Amino acid sequence: METTWKRSVLLVSAITLHNIPEGLAIGVAFGAVAAGFEGASLAAAIALAVGIGIQNFPEGTAVSMPLRREGMSRGKSFFYGQLSAVVEPVAGVIGVVAVSLAQPLLPYALAFAAGAMIFVVVEELIPESQKGGYADLATMSLMVGFGVMMTPDVAFA
Repeated sequence: METTWKRSVLLVSAITLHNIPEGLAIGVAFGAVAAGFEGASLAAAIALAVGIGIQNFPEGTAVSMPLRREGMSRGKSFFYGQLSAVVEPVAGVIGVVAVSLAQPLLPYALAFAAGAMIFVVVEELIPESQKGGYADLATMSLMVGFGVMMTPDVAFA
């Protein structure tokens, strides 16, 4: 029991922490548009925000379901699933401020955000999704999710 609870807490923490660079990425994208940087477009910033918003739904589920499995009530599980994303808008504001104050940091902020998101997915989420005999379903879901994420990117960019 203690081992699964620790794994659930680790998963909740990982998803919450990875929401910080997601928020930074959105803030940096909108901050670059506001600052008038060449190559920055409102459509691309909106596509990024919509894409991250869409993928936040399964993330909230990924937080809520393990907590529910550990015996937490539905309401509390849902609440903590939502709470895990509260850091995102705060980080978004920090991203906008960072862009407006430090233009040379823009490429590094975007690289950090992308790297952190890829790390969490590869290190935590993909291995966890392959357990329990649902590897094919998890892989197909990943492919569908990638397609859904790329659609606004291609449509708006």
